Amino acid sequence: MLMAWKKIMAAGTSGMLLFALLLITLTGSVSAADAAAVQGAEQDVFRIVALGDSVTAGYEPGMTDPNTKPYGYAERLLEQGWYHGRSALSNYGILGLTSAGLLNYTAAIKDGTATTPDGIQAGLRDPRISQFAALTPQIKTELAAADLITITIGGNDVSSLFLNVKEMATADFDAQLEQRLAAYGTNVKTALENIRAVNPAATILLADQYQPAPKIALGANYTTLMSAAERFTGVVDSITASLNKAEAPVLTAHVAAQFAGVEASLTHIIGAGAADFHPTQLGYEKIARVFAELVWGEYRTPAVPAMTTANAAAPMSIVVKGIELNTPNKPILKNGQNFLALKDILNAVGANGKWDNKTSSATIVYGGRTVVITIGSKFIKVNGVNQAIDTPAFLQKVGKEDKTYLPLAALATGLGFDVNYSSKLRTAFINP
Repeated sequence: MLMAWKKIMAAGTSGMLLFALLLITLTGSVSAADAAAVQGAEQDVFRIVALGDSVTAGYEPGMTDPNTKPYGYAERLLEQGWYHGRSALSNYGILGLTSAGLLNYTAAIKDGTATTPDGIQAGLRDPRISQFAALTPQIKTELAAADLITITIGGNDVSSLFLNVKEMATADFDAQLEQRLAAYGTNVKTALENIRAVNPAATILLADQYQPAPKIALGANYTTLMSAAERFTGVVDSITASLNKAEAPVLTAHVAAQFAGVEASLTHIIGAGAADFHPTQLGYEKIARVFAELVWGEYRTPAVPAMTTANAAAPMSIVVKGIELNTPNKPILKNGQNFLALKDILNAVGANGKWDNKTSSATIVYGGRTVVITIGSKFIKVNGVNQAIDTPAFLQKVGKEDKTYLPLAALATGLGFDVNYSSKLRTAFINP
């Protein structure tokens, strides 16, 4: 494990972050007061900032709608963070970005001044680029507060060279590759120094570049491009080694090795209609796994399988404080919500509770909060205040006993827990 997990001290702050992110999305800006509130409220959340190109953005062929929600390596990394506690992600991956563009972007972030799309890189086609350019003061605040900064960059520096390898003499290819790698090295090292000026201590993970084309598509040129990818990795390793410190790690995420020999299943270059270097969903998972193993020493997946027609009505996986629930009293899915037996909830969250037969209600106490849930009621009481819920608690016959089943998400929210749901993993993450 690369770093020890931060202790959670504050509760109920994720709504503040969501509010601020909505403001950014809708208005393109956030007030200084809101930014300060987010920074203060989220001081105990593990914060991830992802910078870089379209691989960081999670792009796949066919993503033309700017409102499309990608599911790339960064989003998967956020899910891995939820396994360990409260986590938040800011993804500033820019389609078409080169290392020169990253250098310009980090310089503007370092200065804390809004820039323009051309001030980052001329000709960028990312529909969000104007917003990203205007947000550099806010991004500086987020970058300064980050615990982890991830970067994928460089594919756009060498892609045209890789595409033309069949038409180029070996000596010409090698000379141009050396020139581009030298420029890449200079640009990225300076960009990382800009980031370090903003945040002196965060862990920075810089990915190397996978070679996207399988041997069947390249023939004899496969060896040439694999050698080029190895040279690229050498440059990345040199950059990270020059900046790495025990108190401020800068490390290489070696993703290229994960693609070697299995490129056809991990990239869209075959069957995309036109050459496309971007990862498939399996490819993005491979990248996320490399990053996660550097940070936490593991990449976790839920025991409950992904949703299929056969198990569409099955309860989702539930992870409470990093532990996936596995009890003899199985969760019950009702009206799209998961319900757990009272005893299992108390054990999972480490709360105290009691059952009142006269009122058919359960009282749960945790961290200064008291939640009362009554069978059949469409309200729960949180510190004496009614809060509406969609589906009431109920009694369920389990063997010869009547078990009290409580709505997990409503209870967790009432107790001040952070609740996140991954539709891709069919998993609810609940953290104090």
